[in-house]
Formats: sequence, C-alpha cells, structure tokens
Amino acid sequence: METLNHKLNTYIESWMGPRDSRVQGLLLLDSYLPTFALTVVYLLIVWLGPKYMKHRQPYSCRRLLLLYNLGVTLLSFYMFYELVSAVWPGDYSFYCQNIHGVPEVDRKVINALWWYYFSKFIEFMDTFFFILRKNNHQITFLHIYHHASMLNIWWFVMNFIPAGHSYFGASLNSFVHVVMYSYYGLSSIPAIRPYLWWKKYITQLQLVQFFLTVFHTSCAVIWPCGFPLRWLLFQISYMSTLIILFANFYFQTYKKARASSKKDQQNGLPLSTNGHSNGTPSSDRSTARKLRVD
Repeated sequence: METLNHKLNTYIESWMGPRDSRVQGLLLLDSYLPTFALTVVYLLIVWLGPKYMKHRQPYSCRRLLLLYNLGVTLLSFYMFYELVSAVWPGDYSFYCQNIHGVPEVDRKVINALWWYYFSKFIEFMDTFFFILRKNNHQITFLHIYHHASMLNIWWFVMNFIPAGHSYFGASLNSFVHVVMYSYYGLSSIPAIRPYLWWKKYITQLQLVQFFLTVFHTSCAVIWPCGFPLRWLLFQISYMSTLIILFANFYFQTYKKARASSKKDQQNGLPLSTNGHSNGTPSSDRSTARKLRVD
C-alpha cells in the first residue's frame, strides 16, 4: 500500500508540480488514494443501493435527517464564519490573492478549507438518504456529478492551492449551504413544512454564487498576482458546467412546470381542491418535479 501511495503521489506531482507543505499531515490529504477510494465506494452505493432497496419498504429517517441537516448547517456556518473572519481583516485582495500571504491568515484559511473539503465527504449522506427513503428520482446526473466531483477537486485544491484566491468559492458555497440545509432540516418537521416557501430561491441563490465565483476568478486572470493561471481557468470551466446544469434544473423544475400548469388551466382541466388530480396526490406530483439539488 505504501508503494502504491508513493507511486500515485509521484505521478500526481510530476503532472501538477510540488504539493503545498503546509497541508502535510492533515487527515486524508497525504495521499489521493483514500479520496479516490471513497468516491468509488460512493458510486457503487449509488448503483447498488436502489437495487437493494427495490423490494424493501422505504425508511423514514425523519429524526436522523433533522440531526444531519442541523449538523451540516452548523458546520457550514462555522466554515463561512472562519473564512470571512480570516480574509476580511487579513488584507486579502478581492481581485487577486496569491497562495502565500500573511502566515497567520493563510493558516486559518487552510484549516477552514480542510473542513470544507471534508464536508464534501459528509455530504455523500444526501444521496444515501435518498436511497434509504427510495427517492430515486432525486438521484440525478447533476446530483451525482456535483457530489462526486467536489470531493476530488478539493483534494487537489488543498494540496496545491490551499489558500489565497481559493477562499471565495468555498465561502459563498458555505453560506448557501447554511440556507439550504436549514431549509431541509426544517422541512423534515411536518408541522413546519407548509410554511416553507423559499425552496425555489435556493436554486436561484446557487446560480448567483456560481456567477459570482466566475467573476471573482476572472478578476485574477485579468489582474494576475501569481496565483496559478491553470487553476483559475479550471475553476471557470467547472463553474460553467454547474451553471448550465443548475440552470437546466431550474427551468425544468419551475419554469416548465409552471407553463404546463397554466396550459392545463387554459385547456379547462380541473385543479382539484382536495389535493388530488388525475388520481395522483398533488404533493407527490410536486415532489417529482421539485428535486433536491445540493
């Protein structure tokens, strides 16, 4: 195993350059193998889990979901607070910040970004809950792509660009996750669920964060400060894929569904007041359209 780790690390460094020594010894960062293995296990569970649950009753997981969403909400708030409290008074440049700045500030950013990297592993539980509850329609390409890619991308970020300009996207995403996971935590409480009206705006907020991240990354391309250009271009490319996928999700979930509803009304199709239409509970039909995207 040590030989395999050494060969893998040597190959990665020959391709990417030397790794940042400031992250040596941090959990899961010394070798790419654990992160890769966790991703493979995740994808296997995504593939085999629905098959295992096919002839079994779904699990409620209500209390566990409440605790999980509360925990991720608190963790996201912690990461957002740590990053903002580090870079705001730490004289980080918005337009471009090199990897090496004030050591004390960089150290705080690196610690917060490690938690951000690790949170991407924790968030695999989103998919596992879908499987256990048999909400397989929510396990979309976008969902799997986003979850599987983020853990791996952030292993490389932590090893090669663990500070500087890397902080911005993680800060925004942590804030979005405070809003998102608090919503899902509250939605697991049936008495509160009818009063939750802002789910639609979560996707809008996610799209805003992607555009802001592209803008922030582009600033470092226009006004360079020594931050590696290839990482900036990769960031813009990856954010572009998320913009396309999330925008398509938003259109399919809200715009197209609304247009279909208006068309039904114009054609004289009744909208049942008892929560059913065409023999299907309206809540179930709504759920089928309003997929969770993390």
